[in-house]
Amino acid sequence: MKKVFLFLFTICITFISCGTKRNLVYFSDLKDTTAYEAAIHNQTDPTIQPDDILSINVSSLNPESNVLFNKGTLIPVASNNKDVGSVAASANNSSTLEGYMVDRAGMVNFPVIGKIKLSGMRREDAQQKITDNLQNYVKNPIVNIRFLNFKVTVIGEVNKPSTFVIPGERINVLEALGMAGDMTTFGKRENVLVIREKEGIRTMQRINLNHKDVFASPYFYLQQNDVVYVEPENKEKVAQTSVSYRLLPILTATISALAIILTGVL
Repeated sequence: MKKVFLFLFTICITFISCGTKRNLVYFSDLKDTTAYEAAIHNQTDPTIQPDDILSINVSSLNPESNVLFNKGTLIPVASNNKDVGSVAASANNSSTLEGYMVDRAGMVNFPVIGKIKLSGMRREDAQQKITDNLQNYVKNPIVNIRFLNFKVTVIGEVNKPSTFVIPGERINVLEALGMAGDMTTFGKRENVLVIREKEGIRTMQRINLNHKDVFASPYFYLQQNDVVYVEPENKEKVAQTSVSYRLLPILTATISALAIILTGVL
């Protein structure tokens, strides 16, 4: 009798081992009953880069000066995103944006003061730099800068791969995946690739969304023009594994029934 049970148990274990269960749960190492708290140290402000399109608005007590400085250049843009806010919507309803293009040298050609280098600077620093340069021409100017083409791209095993314009200029990888309709069941949550180009250097980093440690990654918060690539799992392997685990309850019930029958016979 023991040999019969051992034989049936061996069959069950062999069947289960044919497929490895995939972890489709984000941050699965978080305990259900434990509150997780961690200080945020990896959130950084975006810096101005070549090819950025900036809205530079100048306010002063002189209406004529305001008109002069606030007239940007019509710049052709290409975008197919239709899902994100008023800034993105205005960009998609037109083939142009009225703003100031940062050239390959990191310069912006601004009225009256001419070319001024802004690349590598945060918005607040760039605003202060333009304000200082305008002091000789305008009394008490107030400068506000906004990115018009802050965008990220999500491709691979997601439901809606696309390029998304971000009005708020701040987004993390989870929000980007949410905009792309989340990963499919074939997406490798433990192996998401973030591609980043900054100051002429391209970097690529893989992050694991099954682990909470990803929150501390410098690639958790995305920067403008980042590309998020979700690598696909072997679809045939996933299908086989899925079938194995769907049939497991049936197999277990069948083995139990056989064991009862054999017990009565023997």
